[in-house]
Amino acid sequence: MSEAYDQLKQRLEEYFDLRAAYLLLNWDMNTKMPPGGGPARARQISRLQRMAHERLTDPALGALLDELEPWAEAQPPDSQEAGLVRAARRSHDAWAPIPADLMGEISQHSAQTFEVWRQARPADDFAMVRPHLEKTVALSQEAASHYPEAEHPIDPFIALFDPGMTAASVSALFDELREALVPLVEAIASEEAPGTGFMRQPYPVDRQLAFGEEVIRRFGYDFERGRQDFAPHPFMTRFSIGDVRITTRAQEDDPTDALFSTLHEAGHAMYEQGVDPAFEGTLLARGASAGLHESQSRLWENIVGRSRGFWTYFYPRLQETFPEQLNGVPLDDFYRAVNRVERSLIRTDADEVTYNLHVMMRFSFEMQLLEGSLEVRHLPEAWKARMEADLGIAPTDDKDGVLQDVHWFSYIVGGMFQGYTLGNIMSAQIYQAALETHPEIPDDIEQGRFETLHGWLKENIYRHGRKYTPDMLIERATGRPLSLDAYLQYLREKYGGLYNL
Repeated sequence: MSEAYDQLKQRLEEYFDLRAAYLLLNWDMNTKMPPGGGPARARQISRLQRMAHERLTDPALGALLDELEPWAEAQPPDSQEAGLVRAARRSHDAWAPIPADLMGEISQHSAQTFEVWRQARPADDFAMVRPHLEKTVALSQEAASHYPEAEHPIDPFIALFDPGMTAASVSALFDELREALVPLVEAIASEEAPGTGFMRQPYPVDRQLAFGEEVIRRFGYDFERGRQDFAPHPFMTRFSIGDVRITTRAQEDDPTDALFSTLHEAGHAMYEQGVDPAFEGTLLARGASAGLHESQSRLWENIVGRSRGFWTYFYPRLQETFPEQLNGVPLDDFYRAVNRVERSLIRTDADEVTYNLHVMMRFSFEMQLLEGSLEVRHLPEAWKARMEADLGIAPTDDKDGVLQDVHWFSYIVGGMFQGYTLGNIMSAQIYQAALETHPEIPDDIEQGRFETLHGWLKENIYRHGRKYTPDMLIERATGRPLSLDAYLQYLREKYGGLYNL
């Protein structure tokens, strides 16, 4: 089987390299490309995406996997060979039903829509982008129609990003989480929120960025294999294990906006940088799922970056960076400010307690759009009504409403949002498992040391890449299946203490 296995690796390396080229063009489109490059870039991205899709879904690859699977099943289950065949089978089967022509059309339309969205959002002009979003929904429905066995049109897309999950399983998990979150939000809302006036003053952006880079260097983000740039909507992208890049954004009147965006994306990037180098150029050389990826961004951003221990160490350094703004502000006040719970309009600005309500709303809308029970023209009003019902606040415009997230304006509708909440749930379970092995981690964080936590994550999560399914990886790393228990315990203990509940 060695010849067949080498052939599999060669085929997958071609796919890997084509996709890396596509991602590089996409990174440039988001960060450096002049506006005039949009039309040609849409064509180039479409061509590369189609070529990559053809390599991954080639029937010859499926036949090769048929030949290799009995051999792979006889290998040790934790071997690279068995893992690669498993991952290749999952990816091939998940994408194969979508025709290459449709994949190319989706890619080209997505790139064009992204350019329109970049103009429409600051202009608060949903009408400008509405016909593009209507076509996106239609293309998404067409793609979903190629999976006739799916119980819900969103199921194939969930499977692409979070293998093993379905609309039914995600909805059941969300219902259980919502039942616990709503009374917690209401209890906190009845308490007096901490003041944050000291946050709303000028904080020079260059100093914000320098501080954020100092933090992620300490976390373990390797700038020899990465860089940071600006983008309207921060993201991480990787072209190889040796080239994993992040982007951030900044507001001069908020010293934590750039910081938490940087910590979030660095969490994604450290995952990719920590994959076993032997997996380079294969389907194993990436995170296991969207949810697991988000578990790392949210772990470093929230569980670490918003912890009391983190700020015990870093707050004096932030005061040194911004002495005129923060020298008279006690640590307790700053810590409460960065963990303030309030009803807010913007998902990416939302606190840990209300954040998941934003995600659940988007997931619900995706299901309705794909079903056809919600039309795009009614989406802005549906958005406002749901925000009012769930969070007691509604946007007065579309810029801070339906236009705020880039997702629906840069790819298909469906399959991506559930990963954010799955990641929150996983992050607490993974961190709890790390503490069981290394109870000294909180003391390390308080002293600005992150090697133990980062090392445990590399050993138990990062190095495996996609060798295991998400369910397998969670159970191997934590000793138990995915559960809400650790996450709800984390929220109740942290915010119960902050708000005297």
